[in-house]
Amino acid sequence: MLFAKGTRVKFLHTGDEGIVTGLLDNGMVNVYIESEDMEIPAFEDALFRVEDAAAKTAVTGKMVEGKKEKKRRKPIRRPAESQYTILKGDGIQLAFDPIFKEDETVEKYQMHLMNDTKYETLYDISFYLTGQKTQRWNGKLPSLSSLPLGELFYDQLNDNPSFEIDCWEMTTAGKGECFHKSLKIRPKQFFKNIRTAPFLNKKVHLFRIFEKLETGEKKKPEDLKTYTKRNVRPVKFQAGNLRQVSPVDSKELAEFVPEIDLHIEKLTQSTRKMSHAEIMRIQLAAFDSFIEKAIRLGVSEVFVIHGIGQGRLKNEIAARLMQNPDIHTFKNEYHPRYGWGATEVIF
Repeated sequence: MLFAKGTRVKFLHTGDEGIVTGLLDNGMVNVYIESEDMEIPAFEDALFRVEDAAAKTAVTGKMVEGKKEKKRRKPIRRPAESQYTILKGDGIQLAFDPIFKEDETVEKYQMHLMNDTKYETLYDISFYLTGQKTQRWNGKLPSLSSLPLGELFYDQLNDNPSFEIDCWEMTTAGKGECFHKSLKIRPKQFFKNIRTAPFLNKKVHLFRIFEKLETGEKKKPEDLKTYTKRNVRPVKFQAGNLRQVSPVDSKELAEFVPEIDLHIEKLTQSTRKMSHAEIMRIQLAAFDSFIEKAIRLGVSEVFVIHGIGQGRLKNEIAARLMQNPDIHTFKNEYHPRYGWGATEVIF
């Protein structure tokens, strides 16, 4: 049924009256309800003209039962696999599935993260309202799957909701590069983005985050010679600093593991009766030896796993890194593998 602006309408299930104030896409209109002094979006199928109802008058005295409240029927959902006969993969997507109240108005939206690619994906998502971070989600999302996140209430569309999204492709070769996107939700754009979600098999507000997580042609693995050449540190040839390179250096570089775990149980078998000072001394000695070896071999970066705890070991490591002229920078940020318990060191 088509409506024009200014048409007086009535809600099919609640009987509330209102006036059409705007036309939206996908069979929806804006309706101003005078008794509530509010404007809401509604589907045309849930409305009828007041003038049409007034034109229908009773012509007999037959008694009829009152109108029974119709129970909403759950939509029939086909298995997700059936839709892939007609839809192609659409990358990483964020869907907002509307949840309705009894009066057919939207109360809130269930948010879903969907991985419509052939690779397992690592994700890290921060959710903001009025510029303040309110929620955060991270983890792994299998290929061709959907994951429910939190809920977005209808009124929160006015709070400038936004997302900071990081995704990494996981393959047999390991983790790919990080893809980042900032997504700001605007109500006008939000109500226009209505499409059928591939895993929910129903119309939702759908946003494509990344079309794909592939950078194009896959890089061939580096051989040892190329890796060594790319990571070797430049040397200023001055008197006294020339040395003969041993063939053992290349083998040592190839076998070098660019991370060290400083948890005391990883460094020694006997930890009983050890004081905190002695444990710290063993951890820092292992750290110093590891950093010296990394500098000697010319690697580009390493990870130092120190855990969270009370932060004493992390602070001591940071102090030593700041005093080392061979360190370009270091950072203690969240990492999908190490969490907050590791420091990345870049030489």
